[in-house]
Amino acid sequence: MGLRVAEVACRLAAVDPREMIGNLPEPAVDGLESVLTTLPEKLPPWMLNQPMDLGTGEVHHLVGADLETARRDDVNQMKMIRSYRGVRHERGQKVRGQRTRSNGRTGMAAGVLKKAAKEAAAAKGKEGGAAAAAPAAPAAAPAPAAAPAAKK
Repeated sequence: MGLRVAEVACRLAAVDPREMIGNLPEPAVDGLESVLTTLPEKLPPWMLNQPMDLGTGEVHHLVGADLETARRDDVNQMKMIRSYRGVRHERGQKVRGQRTRSNGRTGMAAGVLKKAAKEAAAAKGKEGGAAAAAPAAPAAAPAPAAAPAAKK
């Protein structure tokens, strides 16, 4: 539940919003629970987390585990009917129209591989896969230092 809906529920139940729920008397807690169950009748639909149930057409405001279950069911329904949003959910891509060219790049290597990491990967590949393969050519040896030129 968000801060705005919680404040409205506290006002409707005549409870101090700054008071901890453990310090409230039992009748106040019961009044708060009854207000939360009747929120859809007292709040405008834009303030509710499920303004219209697709199956029944009823207005709900879900709390706790019911909210997670309803959200999971909605996503599964979008996947089943193969809507655009459902397909995006299946592929793990952005759903709400964000750009994907530069953001949301998951599953790829990030950054530059260092020389030591490349050599370690190559050595590991030699041990595991190609034991009979010819060894890789050593790095280019430095050229011998040129002899100093004789003076005339």
